[in-house]
Amino acid sequence: MEEALIEMYLAGVSVRRVEDISEALWGSRVSASTISELNQKACVHIEEWCNRPLSGKYPYVYVDGIYLKRNWGGEFENVSVLVAIGVDQDGYREIIGAAQGMKEDRESWKNFLIWLKGRGHNGVRLLIGDKSLGMWEAVAEVFPEARYQRCTVHFYRNVFSATSRSRLREVTRMLKAIHAQESKEAPRKKAKDVIEQVAGNEAERGSEKG
Repeated sequence: MEEALIEMYLAGVSVRRVEDISEALWGSRVSASTISELNQKACVHIEEWCNRPLSGKYPYVYVDGIYLKRNWGGEFENVSVLVAIGVDQDGYREIIGAAQGMKEDRESWKNFLIWLKGRGHNGVRLLIGDKSLGMWEAVAEVFPEARYQRCTVHFYRNVFSATSRSRLREVTRMLKAIHAQESKEAPRKKAKDVIEQVAGNEAERGSEKG
């Protein structure tokens, strides 16, 4: 029952609505004070989880900023959340950091990465993100030994923004073919082949129009 009440709160259900649901499900109305106590208990566990020591090694880290709706006193507003997902040496992923209320600027990313480092996050070899200027500068300052790679999802979005709708499917297949290669040399060769193919197709279309 406690877990169900906490889940409702985290989902943004109002206290009055929680009272109504508890009465309908269990035949007794849960008081607002009880709900408040359960929420405080949940917040303690969340705080402990967020600040837990990072004892494992995560050489690869995905970082991004997302916006979620949060209920503040019955009113919903967008809240920025910076998230880091670590990949350990066995290839398993784990959320190693999440902090709300920050912006996606250099100072926020810097503070976020320093916070991760202060919890024992070391040995980073590669960070993957959307390559925003603020994030890029923060990574170089906090983890100077690590390399930075642009996220393929954001890269695809940038490519698609400059691609005509009629060619989206074709370009998508080409991009996936490049990223499906298993060695460093193979994708470079595939990318070169794709460029030559696209250039040839464009030249052919131009001659047909002429």
